[in-house]
Amino acid sequence: MHPEWIEQNHSSLIKEAFNFASEAHRGEKRMNGEDYIIHPLEVAKSVSDWKLDDTSVAAALLHDVVEDTSYTLKDLEKKFGSEIAFLVDGLTKLKNIQYKETKDAENLRKLILSFSQDLRVLIIKVADRLHNMKTLYAVPEEQQKRVAWETLEVYAPLAYRLGMQRLSGELEDLAFPYAYPEEYRWLKNEIKDDYEARQEYAKSLLPIVRKSLEENKINYLSVDSRAKRYYSLYKKLLRYDMNLGKIYDLVALRIIVKTIEECYASLGVIHKMWQPIPGRIKDYIARPKPNGYRSLHTTVFALDNKIIEIQIRTEEMHQENEMGIAAHWAYEQIKDSSKKKNNWIGVKSKRELLWVEQLRNWQKQFTNQNDFLESIKVDFLKDRIFVLTPENDVIDLPIGSTPVDFAYKIHSQIGDACVGAKVNGKIIPLDYELKSGDMVEIVTQKGKKPSNDWLRFAKTLYAKKHIKSILKASDRNLVAKSTPKSLEFKIVNLDRPGFLKDVTEVFASSKINITYFSSETDHRSTFSSVIIKCPVMHQSKIEALIVKLKKVPSTKEVNYKFLR
Repeated sequence: MHPEWIEQNHSSLIKEAFNFASEAHRGEKRMNGEDYIIHPLEVAKSVSDWKLDDTSVAAALLHDVVEDTSYTLKDLEKKFGSEIAFLVDGLTKLKNIQYKETKDAENLRKLILSFSQDLRVLIIKVADRLHNMKTLYAVPEEQQKRVAWETLEVYAPLAYRLGMQRLSGELEDLAFPYAYPEEYRWLKNEIKDDYEARQEYAKSLLPIVRKSLEENKINYLSVDSRAKRYYSLYKKLLRYDMNLGKIYDLVALRIIVKTIEECYASLGVIHKMWQPIPGRIKDYIARPKPNGYRSLHTTVFALDNKIIEIQIRTEEMHQENEMGIAAHWAYEQIKDSSKKKNNWIGVKSKRELLWVEQLRNWQKQFTNQNDFLESIKVDFLKDRIFVLTPENDVIDLPIGSTPVDFAYKIHSQIGDACVGAKVNGKIIPLDYELKSGDMVEIVTQKGKKPSNDWLRFAKTLYAKKHIKSILKASDRNLVAKSTPKSLEFKIVNLDRPGFLKDVTEVFASSKINITYFSSETDHRSTFSSVIIKCPVMHQSKIEALIVKLKKVPSTKEVNYKFLR
């Protein structure tokens, strides 16, 4: 007897795969006591709900057969063909990866090659992880924590990268109580009253918004409220000193309309009714996020001067935002069986998934397994910001990134030659923390080399790797050259009275003789730079001096070089 959704599917391939999987897993039980077949069945149902093809649903039903039964990959290929065997093989490799220290770097590289050739491998895997998280209560506590951490560190961010916002949030919320049990309990207790009050307030706004849209002849499809997910809220609270009063989107209104024109018209209606907060209007329709997310966001002073966020999008955008690349599959299925399997997504989706190709090339840069895994977590999967080049290209970076990280993301040569940066037209220090929406321009100088100080604030491992490489080469060159005659320090600071006196006192207290001194202020900004030359000293003394200089109030950056 087939489950109801399989009977309704009318696919002989899916029915055949279900029968095969049921027989293969006969007698097996999961830790929660259920028949094992329930698990692949739930995974396949998610894949089917996401509107993937019959091949993907069949592969989901069969995804544990090679790993957990006596059947081999050749058995599957003989029975179901090479495409399903390829998907199952990719899923089996993915299951074998443990996201901790391991010498099995080659398996990880095969995994990346596997899902970069066919993203269905990854989509089925996140469906597999979703059901595992729903039944995580049944496994031992130590395993619960490990699986929860893997979910937060790898799978939820990958789902987000695929544009599957709803799935990413659900995975995070399922993992949160296992990974951070105390923080989870605190958050539930802390926000309960405020959360319920904000929900009631948001509901009171719904009829007002609907009436205003109707009066302006905008045929909306729906106007509702949605609550921020717990783990997403917790991450945001960490960035705002755990101050709930600074979170404007704890509950947000969402307007779904038919066309892009109606999105902007609705935004106008909202702003005519309620005053928007400057700097809080985000147009992700004109400039989508790199994972394909599109929507208009605005934050306004609504009734009783209370602040609330409103999101506006079309039905197609909403589906894409919820289901990501799976939604593109539903819109743009390729019927021609002669096409290669890595063409299963539409052209639009391929543009939005350049990170997959980037990741495939990225893994060639790392020979050390742990460095590579850490780079994936930080450089590709962590919470993102979205900044702009002067040509209006959108660049995504991890939260906390600096202009140095931006420069290396553009090109390693630009990073190496970076001497300064402008953000939104203003000169800023290189350790400035970028924010979403910033327009970043890198100033370069031919022959310039990275500073050792950059390693202090560079966020991405890719940038750090290049900086260390250049510094090592420079150190080798220094050894080969003649003995340096003197040292030159450059100290960039926020211009303030008394700074020069404080800096010279650091040198005096360290018993270092100053042989040259100059100061220059950039009148276009609030920054100035101090150049100090002194005799050559031991590296340990240089490092100790740099530490003292950085403690001087208003110091932003300290660099040094040997003069010959």
